[in-house]
Amino acid sequence: MPEGGHPEANMISSRTVRLCTALAIATAALVTAARAADEPDLIFKRSTVFKLLTPNDKLATYGLDDPEVAGVACYFTVPEKGGLKGWIGVAEEVSDISLACRQIGAIRFKRKFAQGEDVFRQRRSLFFKKMQIVRGCDTKRNVLVYMVYSDKLIEGSPKNSTSSVPVMPWGGGDEVQKCADWVE
Repeated sequence: MPEGGHPEANMISSRTVRLCTALAIATAALVTAARAADEPDLIFKRSTVFKLLTPNDKLATYGLDDPEVAGVACYFTVPEKGGLKGWIGVAEEVSDISLACRQIGAIRFKRKFAQGEDVFRQRRSLFFKKMQIVRGCDTKRNVLVYMVYSDKLIEGSPKNSTSSVPVMPWGGGDEVQKCADWVE
């Protein structure tokens, strides 16, 4: 302890730093989450492995609209662990995720975006693994490119899936936007 210092002052300073750090991390997470899509819509689930007394292992298919590009929807299928660990929410989910994105209306960009920007992210284990859907633009071909992958805090996963959506006219007289004009 420094000469003439008070132990309470050092504790308050340390608490203040920890509180400010936690607040900054929470704010950054909220900003990132706000930019990504809302929760996806469950389309259906299909059991793949029967469990007698606990929930079955399943494949679940979800749909979500791109939050920054109107007229594009993505569908992804993820395995969901059953059993006791899956039931209480501590099972680490596998990284096998498929993805298909489609034009479902006139494509309109809401704002500029960075190549590889998050469209959606979801935790796939209690602490370390998350699934992410990211978006890019093939400026040469005017095609939106979506990729889903799963990563871990320590090591990433090479398992991924890619889907592309050509920016095309929708209906009569629709002016086609260039995704290159909307890339930061």
